[in-house]
Amino acid sequence: MQVPQSYIEESVHTALKEDVGHEDVTSKLIPEDDFSIASVIAREDAILCGVDWFEETFSQLDHEIFIEWNADDGDVITANQQICNLSGSTRALLTGERTALNFLQTLSGTASLARQYADAVAGTGARILDTRKTIPGLRLAQKYAVSCGGCFNHRMGLYDAILIKENHILSIGSIKDAVEAARINSPELPVEVEVETINELEQALSAKVERILLDNFSIEMLKQAVKINNKQTELEASGGITLDNIRSIAETGVDFISTGAITKDIKALDLSMRFS
Repeated sequence: MQVPQSYIEESVHTALKEDVGHEDVTSKLIPEDDFSIASVIAREDAILCGVDWFEETFSQLDHEIFIEWNADDGDVITANQQICNLSGSTRALLTGERTALNFLQTLSGTASLARQYADAVAGTGARILDTRKTIPGLRLAQKYAVSCGGCFNHRMGLYDAILIKENHILSIGSIKDAVEAARINSPELPVEVEVETINELEQALSAKVERILLDNFSIEMLKQAVKINNKQTELEASGGITLDNIRSIAETGVDFISTGAITKDIKALDLSMRFS
């Protein structure tokens, strides 16, 4: 997954504006020409993610700050590993420290949790998808982190695929009518329908949609759905997904499992920046 540089620049600009405001009044206590060397150290095992955001933070503060990396996005890092070394203006290093680490620890936390979910279904053929349950303003960044962790992206937003859910169906009247409206309004987009019963599954199959989301289906219902579907379309399981039950869900034969946990239930990676 490629993230546009313009998106990274905008994200960093917003974060720095939020943190620095009109100026870093504490770092002004340091002489303007002071020079320092620092390193970032991981305090726990993880999947690294957020290198570009980290670099862009310091680039926007001082183009002359030099960063040397010992790992890249998607790499496994271990506790006490020195991830990178920095050298340059002490003021700029101090000003950018928190913003840069915020990006790195949040995206690494996302990638690390995604890797746990990916490992949990290894060998089953099912692919884990993220959802729109992301941190506001970091949608693309977190979805990039999900891919670094070995999982896959669902739709980016409300604009790139049609997902007809329960409330859409209630508002329109039926699955058949909702799908027909989708084909007329956006014929170029794939259509997915969320169903809650086997009867609704059969209606969605009759409508010949590209994917069906099986919402909160039990294991037995998932197995039944896979059998009824008989590879007619893609099946996605969702609702109540945890690391404890995800493998049994994958073993039912569904194609995808979507969960908001990999982007909303994250624990930021424990990192620290140490000056030499």
